[in-house]
Parts: sequence; structure tokens; C-alpha cells
Amino acid sequence: MTAYIIRRFLHLIPTFLGATFLAFLVIQLAPGDFITRLEMDPSYDRAQIENFRRLFGLDQPFTVQYAKWLSGFLKGYLGLSLSYQTDVWHVLKPRILNSMVLVISSIIFIYVVSIPIGIYSALRQYSWGDRFWTTFAFFGLAVPNFFFALLMLYFALWLKDTFGHEIFPIGGMRSLYIDGADFFSAPKWRQWLDVAWHAVLPVIVSGTSGTAGLMRVMRTQMLETKMQDYVRTARAKGLSERVVIYKHILRNAVIPIIASIGFLLPDLFGGAGFVEVVMAWPGLTPLILDAIFSIDVYIIMGSISISVVLLMIGNLLSDLLLAWVDPRIRYS
Repeated sequence: MTAYIIRRFLHLIPTFLGATFLAFLVIQLAPGDFITRLEMDPSYDRAQIENFRRLFGLDQPFTVQYAKWLSGFLKGYLGLSLSYQTDVWHVLKPRILNSMVLVISSIIFIYVVSIPIGIYSALRQYSWGDRFWTTFAFFGLAVPNFFFALLMLYFALWLKDTFGHEIFPIGGMRSLYIDGADFFSAPKWRQWLDVAWHAVLPVIVSGTSGTAGLMRVMRTQMLETKMQDYVRTARAKGLSERVVIYKHILRNAVIPIIASIGFLLPDLFGGAGFVEVVMAWPGLTPLILDAIFSIDVYIIMGSISISVVLLMIGNLLSDLLLAWVDPRIRYS
């Protein structure tokens, strides 16, 4: 297993280099750069503008700029943000943590909800409960995240108008005040509760599509697996239905669910991005949009490189989990 993990890491090196180089090239193909807009500001003369371009290395060929960025990345330095005039990591870190609150909560929500519902639908095929959850799945897969987020904001406003106070917050990640005191002056547990309260609707929105998809996959796999010969043999041996379902059917049916973990994390980052913009969640996507608008190269590259690393780690984790749940898989 150790040799396999080492080989996988070695294979991921050209993938990372290719993805980041292509991203850097696409950014460079865009007309202008961060300093270009200063040329239209009469308060800056030509000498100052050229000095800024030389200071940030924007006067060098893009291959040299990429090589310098990659060298810094290998040392843990993501570059200097042109907009914020500080280390890119200092800008990205709080936004990544904010996005991770949403993404990790959504992943937990997806698996906790989708697997039991998928099992229920498969064991009670064509029942009213199965039809209800199938309709829910079609809704979850068909409605775009940004539109569903708008519906949830309208729902929060309706609750506020109906009951006279906020049942769910209308956008944002935290309150300005808790019990009349500043948010940061409140106890830590109150701060976490307030963030969790603000995260309820965004988590439901960002997790609904993934829940609907995995629920359908789980149902299909359960129906297919319970028709296999080894399941009929297990029943013929006199094993209880509970043992047959959870030891023989579920363990094999869950394999495609495990395989999807590698793509779920980056997909949620993309899907949660729409939710962050619509519901004013201060995550990574609003920062990236601002960086694209201002052509802040190193903010964009830092965000892309983190997404690539997450995808690679997710794929490796999927392979290791598959080996754990399926004894037929051996990595040698």
C-alpha cells in the first residue's frame, strides 16, 4: 500500500504542473493586467506605472513568472496579492476556512441523508415513500443552486414577516451582535452556534443536489445488488434479513458511493460558490470573482492550485477507501 501511495503522488506531479501551467497561460492571454487600469488614473505617471509593473514582475515573460510562482509554491509561498498588497495565503486562509465550514457541513449532510433514504427506497420499491423521495430527487437534480438559494432567501423573509422575527438569517455568515455584545466579544460556543445558525439554509441549498444524486445511486445499487446470486445464497443459508441487507447487500452497494468522494469535494466547492455569492457567504468564490475582475494573478493561481490539490487528495482518498470496503481490490 505504501508503494502504491508513493507512485500515486509521483503521478500527480505532472497533473498538477499541467493544470497550473494551463491556468497561468489562460490568465496571461486575457488583455491587460492589474497595472493596466492605473494607466487611466492621471494621478500616476508613466515612471510609477513601470516601476509597479517591474516590482510585481509583470514585465517578465509569462514562463518566467510561472517558474517564480511555482518555486514559491514549493516553498509554501503563494505570491503577493496585487489588490491587497499582502501575502496571498493571508488573504486566502480565512476565505478557505469559511468555505470549508459550508463544504464539510454539506458533505456530512449529503451522506447522512442520502444513504438512509436510498436504502429505504430500495427496500420499499414503488411504495408511496419511494415515489416521494424519487420526486424529491428529480427536484434536487433539476433546480440550479443559485435559483434554489433565491427561493430559500424568500422563504427566510416569509418566515420573518409571518412570525415577526428571524427564524433563519437572511444571508451572511455571522451576526454583528450576540445578545447586544459584539460578535467577537461573545463566548466561543456562542460564536459557533451563531455561525451554525447562519449555515443551515446554505448547507441545505448546496447539499440538496448531491443528496438527490447519491440517493438515486444508492437506490439503484441496492436494487441491483439484492438480485445477485450470493444474496440468494445467503438467504438460503438461513441468515436473518438484517444481516443479508447490511452485511452483504449494503457493503457491496456502497462501493460506487465511496468512489464518488474524490469528485465530491471539488464539486461542492464549485456548487457552494453560487450559494456563497447569492447568500452573501464570505467564502472563496466571491474572492475569486473579485480577483478575476481586477486580474489579481496570484490570488487566482492560489485558488486554482488549492482546488487541484483537493481534487488529487480526494481521488487518492477514494482509492484507499475502496480498498478498505472491497477486499477484492489490492494495490500492489
